[in-house]
Amino acid sequence: MSTERNDHESVFDPGLQPERTLLAWRRTCLAFAVASLIGMRFALPTLGLLSVLAGTLGVGLAALTYSLASAGYERAHRSLNDDDTLPRSGLPILTATAAVLAIGVLCAAYLAVGTSSTHM
Repeated sequence: MSTERNDHESVFDPGLQPERTLLAWRRTCLAFAVASLIGMRFALPTLGLLSVLAGTLGVGLAALTYSLASAGYERAHRSLNDDDTLPRSGLPILTATAAVLAIGVLCAAYLAVGTSSTHM
């Protein structure tokens, strides 16, 4: 019995699956950063410094998420090519969730303050 695997029996296509995942993380993080900046821009007249802090937090979390995803890509690529295993980390998902929450809090604060100031 041979322990060598044929190319068609390989579990992954060398380099492409982790690369596609990294590209998806790049698009997602870019969307988080842009949404944070747009939210900051629209909330600035209403919330002032709070909108700048929330927007900066969202952009920072998007950058952190991408750097964690990049490190995960390097780890996965190396591991798949060395021993055909795929290590997983939940840190990019955790920081992406935090970025979405920052954007949501900024939008909710904008709506709450904007709505209450128009009724007065």
